[in-house]
Amino acid sequence: MGKRKGSGAHSYTAVVAADLKTKQLCKRLHSHHIAIIDHPDVDEIAAQSLLERGVKVVLNLSPFMTGQYPAEGARQLLTNGVTLYEVLDVDVSDSFMEWIEGKYATIREGNLYILLEEKWVHVCRLQQVTVPSILNRWHEAQDKLDDTLSSFIDNTLLYASKEKDLFLKPLCHVQLHTKMEQRHVVVVVRGKHYREDLLTLSSYIREYRPVLIGVDGGADALMEAGYRPDLIVGDMDSVSDKALQSGAEIVVHAFMDGTAPGTTRVKALGLPCHILAAPGTSEDVAMLLAYEKEAELIVTIGAHTNMIDFLEKGRKGMASTLLVRTKIGTKLIDAKGVSHLYRPSESWKLWGWCIVAMLLPVSAALVINPITRHAVQMIWTSWRTWTL
Repeated sequence: MGKRKGSGAHSYTAVVAADLKTKQLCKRLHSHHIAIIDHPDVDEIAAQSLLERGVKVVLNLSPFMTGQYPAEGARQLLTNGVTLYEVLDVDVSDSFMEWIEGKYATIREGNLYILLEEKWVHVCRLQQVTVPSILNRWHEAQDKLDDTLSSFIDNTLLYASKEKDLFLKPLCHVQLHTKMEQRHVVVVVRGKHYREDLLTLSSYIREYRPVLIGVDGGADALMEAGYRPDLIVGDMDSVSDKALQSGAEIVVHAFMDGTAPGTTRVKALGLPCHILAAPGTSEDVAMLLAYEKEAELIVTIGAHTNMIDFLEKGRKGMASTLLVRTKIGTKLIDAKGVSHLYRPSESWKLWGWCIVAMLLPVSAALVINPITRHAVQMIWTSWRTWTL
């Protein structure tokens, strides 16, 4: 359990959970941990994942906001009462994270200590991140936004020109069991507002029964919403074992040279998979796959579509996404943020069927049970006698 003490004593004491990748850390993080991450410009999705784990203290080996763009994660964490620190004098490495993982640690007077052989050993200095300091950085980032946008556009156009031939060609042939021809396809990415958008589109999914594609962690998003993915596409770095074992067909996104690190994990679970070498992001590949399998309509949920989305992923441009969306054209419908536009009202037709379904077993019991049937007959006879 994490413990807070008064002034002059340990301000917070708990077991450390550390990982260079925030999304990997959140899989094993608990509320009693001190979380240590290496995540410059913490984004909203990462912040939400940390909040869902109930963490109280987060240490970052990188700045929570570098000033490159107005990242919202730090403000979101601070608003929800999470204490944030930036580590000042530690070399970022896998070995440091492995060394400090699972150790008992305490934060005291701007310093981090760990317990070794019953003694508190100093590890590093810390700088607490406050709301005023983050607001100052946020305003500085806003002032630089035009320059950032200019660089982002230049990068996008440069790589779009270099990579366009790769996207003009069809993908390598993959013989899928999942049929998409002349069907609607929903591609789910665990991006901003994916939960709300999935909920808003629940009536559409129920009525049209589209093919459901989860891009890595998007498969878990589908399962959280009560659906089973038909297809999982990605490098398999953020999808859970549960989703992989759900019965969905699996396509591992490989590098252009054919290497596919994700296959190691899939094979370790004893699952079959397809390997697809393709340029771009996994969500680009999922959309192209649906397009080439002649889907009638491709609906994306949570996909990355703008500069901030891509900067949050550490990408300095969006060339592949620009090319893919240009190629797919009118078949593509981006449902990102649809929950902010439209919230479906309650379906009285659905409620009516629910009431009928509840009354049917009651009616059957009245008809079949001799005691209840006799009671109904007596009431009916009494009522007729009274009305005569």
